[in-house]
Amino acid sequence: MAHNPVADAVIRRDRNIVLAGLAAIVVVAAIYTVNMAQSYGGMAPTMMHQHDHAPQASDGFWSLFVMWTVMQVAMMSPTAVPMILMLTKVERSRHPDRSPVGRTTIFFMGYVIVWTTFSAVLALGQVALQSSALPSPQVAGVSPWLAGGVLVAAGLFQFSRLKEVCLSHCRSPVTYFMLEWRTGRSGALLMGLKHGLYCVGCCWALMALLFVAGVMNLLWMAVITALVLIEKVLPNGALIGRIAGAGMVIWGIGLIVLG
Repeated sequence: MAHNPVADAVIRRDRNIVLAGLAAIVVVAAIYTVNMAQSYGGMAPTMMHQHDHAPQASDGFWSLFVMWTVMQVAMMSPTAVPMILMLTKVERSRHPDRSPVGRTTIFFMGYVIVWTTFSAVLALGQVALQSSALPSPQVAGVSPWLAGGVLVAAGLFQFSRLKEVCLSHCRSPVTYFMLEWRTGRSGALLMGLKHGLYCVGCCWALMALLFVAGVMNLLWMAVITALVLIEKVLPNGALIGRIAGAGMVIWGIGLIVLG
């Protein structure tokens, strides 16, 4: 099939605009996250050696909520790039005389709304843990049972049916839009919200690892982001995710037994 050079140039321009906007958002969120981590004593150490100056419930729910929200934007926005670029391309194909940036932006807003809601849940969970007699996320190192239990649960979830269903939607942008296509701005928002729900359903257990790895542990943030991106993008991503899950289970059992 012959290519239309003009159409190809327009699609590339749309792609570059969207990528530039996403990059700017991720960079700003990442800078905020790094600065926040440094304000709490720098990059948190490993799971068994937490820093004493990590975020505390005494910081207040809203401070923790903002922290989690910005972290989620920095970590999860890159993993949504394939879906967002596919929407940009489809929008331009359907409406050659109209910029796709508007609907693409609304779609991304829907995606962020879901992760923002999940961030509120995480912040509430952190406050609850800090306020209870249970070991807090920042001192999980003194509780190998807690750390091991979260690792085992997250690892087992990698083999669950829910994980498989949600990941299949995230891995197939074309199929997702064929099944879920909606018109208009409200339609773009609904598609973004639904994709966000699939993404949270796929990744919530991995995010829970930050409670035992250190809420502001930059290394673990990068590892989790990389694993999510690998699962969504690489041909054998789902298999790699299961291998990682098996490793989490083994690691978690080791912490419980040796602890």
